[in-house]
Amino acid sequence: MAASGPPSAAVTPAAKTRDLRLDFFRGLALLFIFLNHIPNNAVSWISNRNYGFSDATEAFVFISGYSVFLAYGAAMQKQGFVIGLARIWRRVWQIYTAHVFLFIIFIAQIAWLATRYNLDLAEEMNIAPLFEAPHILMLQALLLKFRPVNMDVLPMYIALMAAFPPVMWLLQRRPHSVLAASFLLWLAVQFKHWNLPAYPDGNWFFNPLAWQFLFVLGAWCAMHRQSAPWRRLPVAPVTILAALYLIFALLIVLSWLHMSWAGYVPDALARLLYPIDKTEMDIWRLLHFLAQAWLVVLLVKPDAAFLGWRSSQLLILCGRHSLHVFCAGIFLSFAGHFILSEIAAGLVAQMVVSLTGIGLMVALAALMTWYKTVESGRTASGQVGA
Repeated sequence: MAASGPPSAAVTPAAKTRDLRLDFFRGLALLFIFLNHIPNNAVSWISNRNYGFSDATEAFVFISGYSVFLAYGAAMQKQGFVIGLARIWRRVWQIYTAHVFLFIIFIAQIAWLATRYNLDLAEEMNIAPLFEAPHILMLQALLLKFRPVNMDVLPMYIALMAAFPPVMWLLQRRPHSVLAASFLLWLAVQFKHWNLPAYPDGNWFFNPLAWQFLFVLGAWCAMHRQSAPWRRLPVAPVTILAALYLIFALLIVLSWLHMSWAGYVPDALARLLYPIDKTEMDIWRLLHFLAQAWLVVLLVKPDAAFLGWRSSQLLILCGRHSLHVFCAGIFLSFAGHFILSEIAAGLVAQMVVSLTGIGLMVALAALMTWYKTVESGRTASGQVGA
């Protein structure tokens, strides 16, 4: 049973020194998401999606929950629920506005290219109904019920953020009970398949009722970052189990690529494994992410030398401006898909498209950092003048 009050880690302001690991791995996840959204792209083989059951989405959601608690937990603790609610919902409005803007730009991009070059692109990206009833689709898009292909992550994030204020308020008072309730909701979804409705039919691709567990788990870990209860686990056995599970997942994934290997997977194990569902964050995906996270926390310290490398600093910039970089990645991934499907499809073209997209995303992050620095300088000068 959780203590009656929040532990000291919950009320201690975030450390002044920023944990660069959060920005680094969030930036890496954003680049992986961009590469994975380009079909038939050999460069996407560098992403973790191809070597296990989970992919960059799990890391993105977990780090988002961790970061949200760091950003707003202290304010809610000191200033009260209403102030914390207002601050979080202000951020939700910013993300929602970005989603709507991205939706308009994205469908304009797809519609123009589809009508000019290949109408099949509209069907492939799930915007064909737009030509028949644009007023209905626009309304459904504003309600987050209609989404083109590759635009499912932000609506899930908006839903998780919008519902998070009461969760965080309770988390600061009954942290273990909230985490247990979050897990039970995830578990119920695995059996009951509860989900939110989508338009024109079906459900949300990323079910927020399931993915909320990773978000809450991230916030719970941020709350306990100083006491770190996971450090009480026996390191050697957990590390061995995590490594063995990652090897097991790798072998299963390899059996998908080499049909001759599929015969080595026992039928009983195949029935237990499949389908490895992404919509409801299947147990196999969850365990795979937790195994990766355990090894990362164990092996990558906050002062790891590689975090100071130039290439790492570029990823850190992307992680610090995740919303802008993510939106740019969605736009660029379809542009890359169009180039590879309609203009050139070879390995060289795939590398050029991928590297160009990554370069543009990094450049955007650098531009946002420069702009923020300039604005901070102007604000400071104005305060001194006053």
